[in-house]
Amino acid sequence: MRVSQADLALAARLADAAGEAIRPYFRGDMGVELKEDRSPVTLADRAAEAAMRRLLDAEAPGDGVVGEEYGTKEGVTGRTWVLDPIDGTRSFTVGRAIFGTLIALVQDGWPLIGVIDQPVQRERWVGAAGRATTFNGAPARTRTCAALDGATLATTSPHLFAEGDVDHFMRLVAKVSGGAPRQGPVYGGDCYNYGLLASGHLDLVCESGLQLYDFAALVPVVEGSGGRMCDWNGDPLTASSEGHVLAIGDPARVDDVLEALRGAHDH
Repeated sequence: MRVSQADLALAARLADAAGEAIRPYFRGDMGVELKEDRSPVTLADRAAEAAMRRLLDAEAPGDGVVGEEYGTKEGVTGRTWVLDPIDGTRSFTVGRAIFGTLIALVQDGWPLIGVIDQPVQRERWVGAAGRATTFNGAPARTRTCAALDGATLATTSPHLFAEGDVDHFMRLVAKVSGGAPRQGPVYGGDCYNYGLLASGHLDLVCESGLQLYDFAALVPVVEGSGGRMCDWNGDPLTASSEGHVLAIGDPARVDDVLEALRGAHDH
């Protein structure tokens, strides 16, 4: 499964279009509403996804589209563009520029291209199968991590975890904090954490309950920067994964992380 320059260029134009739609609403009148699951949605979410879908209808009409706000359009090519116009809507609504637009190209269930775009700070990570990840055009690399004790762990919020998952997460917290849990993880950040990990500023991200549009774009970004993404069992993330997501900057720590989480994590 090869990634073409044309697909990468289209992904960049999608990110540009989303950013143009989002920026005018930031810290302004964004028309916040609550969805059925009580999560927020804004005019910016809808405008950004609509802008990206218009572009895809024009330039890749045979490809499928999965988006957080406007659902699924079936395609005929085996390729699907997966869009989350604002990942981190809660951060967006309170004026924190740590949300991002997520764009992925998935073929036969496997994420091939991923873009994490922060349109206010104009920061963009681009990952693609078989290519090195870039941050604003320059190479991005994860950092080495000699041991779990002292590793920097991030998660958006354990309040978003399924009930049984919090205990497993807290076991991992205990391992990285060396028995001083007050030091705890970095909270908040949504997709931005994965960009920071890809650029060598964080060691681990652990989350539960994510949808395909939350994680598909992250996989090529993290893996192309030298990190590893998997579920809580260590399996690769695909369109059929159930939303337990780990990003590990140094692949040498994968087994340690899985063991710390496990303490008997079985599905």
